[in-house]
Amino acid sequence: MMHVILRREGLVKNHKRTERIYREQNLAIKLRKSRKRAAGTRIVLSAARRPNERWSMDFVRCALWGGRRFRMLTVVDQFTKECPVIEVDTSITGFRVSRVLEWLSMTRGLPESITVDNGPEFAGMALDRWAYTKNVKLSFIRPGKPVENAFIESFNGRLRQVCLNQHHFLDLEEARKTIEEWRMSYNDFRPHRSLDGLTPEGFARQWQDKNDNQTPKNCL
Repeated sequence: MMHVILRREGLVKNHKRTERIYREQNLAIKLRKSRKRAAGTRIVLSAARRPNERWSMDFVRCALWGGRRFRMLTVVDQFTKECPVIEVDTSITGFRVSRVLEWLSMTRGLPESITVDNGPEFAGMALDRWAYTKNVKLSFIRPGKPVENAFIESFNGRLRQVCLNQHHFLDLEEARKTIEEWRMSYNDFRPHRSLDGLTPEGFARQWQDKNDNQTPKNCL
């Protein structure tokens, strides 16, 4: 994937030579080998067809250098793969989740539905009340079936491998700054194979250029 970025920036034409130098300089991020898992029945979800049709939302846990735990609320658009926000704090309640989504409603618009698990922050009254007033459907996956929210699971795995596992955070502000920088790079710099080599923001712009006469529901 690195040679795709370099070619896009006009820095290389011979990808084989680039990959050789990349390996010799030991620049590649070492990723964990995936464990083999028993095959099981998976739920096939219908694909979103436009931006802001369906989002996915979940939590990721991490720790500061001194051992203090913190959480991240992650949100992903299932169609464009954009991540509009990663909220970072030591505690994030259902009310806090609704405030983050309210901010997104003013900066991006809202989806028709959000896929979530059955955690107390998502299943509680605060988020339920907010979703009802905003006409947003909360689509809960079955307990113990994270594969039914595969979009956010994939995103969270990349966040952990490429960002969280590569840094030691001294305090919460450093964690917020580093994670936000990674989120912006994820959205507007790194190409995605599932988006035909485009970035999430580039893919969203391309879709919008082709569909200027279509206005997604709930978008401002």
